[in-house]
Amino acid sequence: MIIRSKAPLRVGFAGGGTDISPYCDTYGGYILNATINLYTHCTIETSDTNTIELYASDIHEHQTFDSAPELPLDGQLSLCKGVYNRIMKDYNPGSLSFKMTTYSDVPPGSGLGSSSTMVVCILKAFVEWLHLPLGEYELAQLAFEIERADLKFPGGKQDQYAAAFGGFNFMEFYHDRIIVNPLRIKRWIIDELEASMILFYTGASRVSDAIIAEQISNTSNNNCKTIEAMHKIKESTSEMKRFLISGNIKEFARSLGNAWEYKKKTAQSISTPEIDLLYKNVIQQGAYAGKVSGAGGGGFTFFIVDPAKKQDIINFLQTQPGSVVHFSFNEGGCHGWKLFD
Repeated sequence: MIIRSKAPLRVGFAGGGTDISPYCDTYGGYILNATINLYTHCTIETSDTNTIELYASDIHEHQTFDSAPELPLDGQLSLCKGVYNRIMKDYNPGSLSFKMTTYSDVPPGSGLGSSSTMVVCILKAFVEWLHLPLGEYELAQLAFEIERADLKFPGGKQDQYAAAFGGFNFMEFYHDRIIVNPLRIKRWIIDELEASMILFYTGASRVSDAIIAEQISNTSNNNCKTIEAMHKIKESTSEMKRFLISGNIKEFARSLGNAWEYKKKTAQSISTPEIDLLYKNVIQQGAYAGKVSGAGGGGFTFFIVDPAKKQDIINFLQTQPGSVVHFSFNEGGCHGWKLFD
């Protein structure tokens, strides 16, 4: 039997960082994001060899083990092993023998939530294979626990829920609950937003751990500057949701630009001199606003522009280090399917 799954990556419009403890536990966090037609992928091929073979083809990591109830966490293929170990612990499916192949459409550290999305994707393959009773909320929560508690990877909560639910979502994060509010955006608004957006990969992947650790430390230590900036980011999320639903893309962009300035105040490494220069130059070319997607520090940036000027700005970006990535928004979340020999 062959089981496949895919999960969509997301663009974070607003609220990034307010979904990270302790801020969201104390004040509540708001997130506005949308998934796009870039994905993580997983294939499980069952076998009778009494072995477990893991292959992350995009990062060229490969390991093979005898079938066992737990695989060693040695720094390689951690996401695959973390999911497998939790499935074995929580659901006790008996001895499993298989080959798992994974890959992502974007590099690690891209700022599109690729690691968390991959965890959701791998989980979904096991859900399909083993008929596990996990809906969107349960799938996202388990993925969060695997990545944050079992593997000790720092980060927020939005990526797992974006991958599980898909589409445009306004998310609320509190100490004891998470609420995902799917947004019904009119087709012409989605078309206008796609026409107004440019997604640009800077070519510089980043490790978000240090940025997130600084944000957590600043919040835990009641750093007034950081907390006030987080409050402003949270406020802008509600504002941007209203502008998006009404199709006011110019005001959406204005609020996005303001939120980016506040986000840079939450940690010193959110931006870099190279990102600041790129941002300044693109604004001078006529863009309304932009931001780095994800924690910051590199990876993907995106800009909101006048559609009539879009190609001119793309032409400029093509002279810069990095690459323009064409995309569209997608509606569905993670899904899986089976193939029988």
